[in-house]
Amino acid sequence: MLLPEKTDDSNVFRQVQPEDLRKFGLIPEFIGRLPVVATVEQLDKPALISILTEPKNALVKQYQRMFEIDGFELEFEPAAIEMIADLAVERETGARGLRAILEELLSPIMFELPGSAEQGLVVITADNVENHSIPKIRPLPQRLKDKSA
Repeated sequence: MLLPEKTDDSNVFRQVQPEDLRKFGLIPEFIGRLPVVATVEQLDKPALISILTEPKNALVKQYQRMFEIDGFELEFEPAAIEMIADLAVERETGARGLRAILEELLSPIMFELPGSAEQGLVVITADNVENHSIPKIRPLPQRLKDKSA
């Protein structure tokens, strides 16, 4: 007895044709309005890290700008960025889930910043991401104080 060959689901989805959609139950009038049938794949960890850090409007850069408006510097440790990407992979939320994860992580500290009398440095560590703990505000290093003055 021959066992059927194991197929990769993502490869099967790439081969979908309009006839397959009709067999699946979609009406021809609807299928005719689809000019292109395309498939999408889950983003992997390196792609999510890239989305967080590389584009001109990357999420990390957006939050750094928001903190800067309140007079604070925001830094992410590389391990924290990796853990954020891991959470998105684990939750299967993709790139859209990255913003929700950052909101969960940064919202508590963002509410404390506007009332603070001092400027400071907020460093997001892997421990903050893992334990959902509020990051500590550290005094600005001298090089950053000189830059902001």
